[in-house]
Amino acid sequence: MYMKPYRLLQSMAGAAMAIALMSGAQTPATPPATAPAPAVPAPLSTFVLTGPLQWLPPAVFDAGPFGKLSVNGILTGYALGQNNSIPGDDTKQATLSNGEIFIQKAEGKVQYYIQAGVYTMPTLGVAFVNAQDTVKNFYGPVPVAYLKLPVGKTTQFLIGSLPTLMGAESTFTYQNFNIERGIVWNQENAINRGLQVNQTLGKYLSASVSWNDGYYSNRYSWLSGSATLTKGPHSLVYDGMGNLGQTAYQTAATPVQNNSYMHAVIYTYTKGPWIISPYFQYSKLPTNAKVGVPTGTSATGGAINVSYAFKSGFSLPVRAEYLTSSGSATDGSVNLLGFGAGSAGTTFTATPTYQKGGMYVRSDLAWVRATNYTPGSVFGKTGTDANQFRAVLEFGFIFGKNITEK
Repeated sequence: MYMKPYRLLQSMAGAAMAIALMSGAQTPATPPATAPAPAVPAPLSTFVLTGPLQWLPPAVFDAGPFGKLSVNGILTGYALGQNNSIPGDDTKQATLSNGEIFIQKAEGKVQYYIQAGVYTMPTLGVAFVNAQDTVKNFYGPVPVAYLKLPVGKTTQFLIGSLPTLMGAESTFTYQNFNIERGIVWNQENAINRGLQVNQTLGKYLSASVSWNDGYYSNRYSWLSGSATLTKGPHSLVYDGMGNLGQTAYQTAATPVQNNSYMHAVIYTYTKGPWIISPYFQYSKLPTNAKVGVPTGTSATGGAINVSYAFKSGFSLPVRAEYLTSSGSATDGSVNLLGFGAGSAGTTFTATPTYQKGGMYVRSDLAWVRATNYTPGSVFGKTGTDANQFRAVLEFGFIFGKNITEK
């Protein structure tokens, strides 16, 4: 089963990174006025957070020939306990889950974004992979890095290693409602390399189009697009992507799905303490014997994410999802879910969360149930247990600018 790791950019999230430092000289004859509050740097303008965690404003400094840089960092630990573990996966484990730095130049005609360090991408129904092996087998120590070329006020060109435009969840743990990504997310790509154009179309509509290498294949035959309609607390997104060619090349980061196409529709309501986000997703892997697909296979499903923020830094996100695949174990269909061809899966995750400043702690309580599975391909020592329960803890620190600094 492919352990798909992130989707980090569907639409630009946040304002431009300009810092307005306010000051003014006072004449001796004028009584001293109350000093204006220091301006607070905006969050990283290319960084997407879909859940209740709050990112600190970046530290900003002049880096000489590199321009004015905005910098954040994160350091998190991870602990897991589970029953019916997959062979080779421990029932209990603890590790560093993230140690990353985020650097952005968000002014001028040539801008850039760099995300570097170690990371994990825990996913329901899949054996946990530690940070060292994740970095080695997926996107390397610099998973996201690209140039941004603004053209006027409404158009941007991006080129480099980019977050996917597909799906409702992002790649890295701290970006999402829950620590672990779901089985619907696990069908998508996460990082792709290529060229992207972002365009603002009026007051409520924005769109992005990308020519890229799909599931990190280094074969540039993919077309991806995303359109977002936002008005008040409501947001409606359509994402679509597909391979216009064919790719036999496969790795951990480039599964057979690299020859598929996919559509997703995402609605989000954000108001007061509530975030409610249901979405639907469909993918199709067409018949193509040359790339190892003797029978066309599809995956259809969806999920709903809900989060409520209590007082004093507490919040409770929950996610429920269902995903089913076509075909059977005897007709040559590809095993898209990992539970066997033609299988389906249901999951439920609750993630009680507490954050104060740059510190946060949260826990996933997650349940996965497989149906129509092939014996030997699900959970437990013999691969015949249909259910798995996990309890996961993530504790971490977000680094940036203290908003009380003068």
